[in-house]
Amino acid sequence: MCLPPAGAAFVDRHVAHVAHKVSYLQLKRLVEEARTRFDPAEAEKRARAAADWRHVSIHTQDVGVNGTVDLTGTLDLRDALDLDDALNRGAAEVGVAGCEESHDVRRSIAAGDLARGTQSLPFDETGEASTTGTPPRSRVVLHVHLAEATLDGDVEGCLGRVENTRSPIWVDRVRDWCAASDVQVIVKPVIDLAEHVHVEAYEIPDRLRVQREHIDHHCVFPWCTRPARSCDIDHVVAYEQGGSTCSDNTAPLCRGHHRAKTHSGWTYDTIDHGAYVWRSPNRLYFRVDGTGTTPVTTPSAPPGET
Repeated sequence: MCLPPAGAAFVDRHVAHVAHKVSYLQLKRLVEEARTRFDPAEAEKRARAAADWRHVSIHTQDVGVNGTVDLTGTLDLRDALDLDDALNRGAAEVGVAGCEESHDVRRSIAAGDLARGTQSLPFDETGEASTTGTPPRSRVVLHVHLAEATLDGDVEGCLGRVENTRSPIWVDRVRDWCAASDVQVIVKPVIDLAEHVHVEAYEIPDRLRVQREHIDHHCVFPWCTRPARSCDIDHVVAYEQGGSTCSDNTAPLCRGHHRAKTHSGWTYDTIDHGAYVWRSPNRLYFRVDGTGTTPVTTPSAPPGET
């Protein structure tokens, strides 16, 4: 992975303290970001080459006796995400229509329906059948983080980040997506991550949910990487045990680990903003924070325990 010295130093600053935890994929994303920031000419050259390699190939020369063929391709990210959503939506509609095949099989059926223009009657956001036959418009949700240099007017090499894939991307590319005539752009209010949100109710308000998603990014169970947007927002201290619905007592847990915490003896405490300590049923301790999961070999006893 070739980088200019400034780019290599950028990677080193971000990786040195977590070198024993960072995955190859995370490192690859960071190197690509460094290349874009510190060697924009090379990054643009690679981007053009990648665009020229876009294709969709249907391997009809290799048909199985069961009448199936393989399909491979390389797409623009926006096109790929829209296609993925369309196949998931089509699979759901085929299921509602009575098909009992697996989700993957129903996605393949939905691809054929898209090709023939014979999709099931689309459903609107309420789940009711739509009579217009108009497919939903693409949605681009932008979470924009501006560096100090950008605020000072230095926008060279300015990057966005695609939350679905956690990958950096040229801001100009994002601008092209948003400018398309079939895209609906929704502007949401800025969430203050330092604000203390508190409500006198059990239900998690949207404002608190979004705040926790941006602070923790993923399920806070040890070593879990499921994105926070697909997680439940858990009360660290259960609501029925006096725990409040607020920024200091909530965290994202995927459904499986939420159940583990509720039913199988796992417990955890918040020890800092975005940092937690977990205790297993066998009294093993783990710290989970922005750098990942760290086993704690000599834990201090939680408050109230000896």
